Amino acid sequence: MFTGTYSYSQVVGKLFPEMHTETANDTVVNLPSDIKGKYSLVGMAYSKKSEDDLNTWIQPIFTKFIQKPTGLLAGTGYDINVYFVPMFTGVNVGISKTAKKEALKKMDPYFIPYILFYKGELKSYKQALEFEKRDTPYFFLLDSSGTIVYATSGEFTENKLEEIQDAIPD
Repeated sequence: MFTGTYSYSQVVGKLFPEMHTETANDTVVNLPSDIKGKYSLVGMAYSKKSEDDLNTWIQPIFTKFIQKPTGLLAGTGYDINVYFVPMFTGVNVGISKTAKKEALKKMDPYFIPYILFYKGELKSYKQALEFEKRDTPYFFLLDSSGTIVYATSGEFTENKLEEIQDAIPD
């Protein structure tokens, strides 16, 4: 089991809790059951500040894990699922539809399939995933069975990205 400097070793080895999410186009995606079969990186945020920090990860993760290499490097990229999950809980549940519409209008269309919206309660996820800080995004690397193999949090850093890469088998 990989437990790097920024890893939350207490959640490593646990099965990611079942979470019902939707794409901006209202397609239901159940985590982790609908994404089993290959490694998956899931980033989660449940406040405006944590969502801002989550956004610092989008371009580097896109470049590293989603964008397919071309030319001589074609076929050498990663084959993992990547999802960013803004969580709408409590009084914010009511604004999730508006947030979806805004995402469709404002975001680069290429990123839209990688954004999943969650609306519902927060307590069980805070307990299972040990969310400690409201204004911090959390990232979980899941193996092909949905078990957490690496976890980190906060703003993007190159070191954190390297630790995620190191936790993905070749």
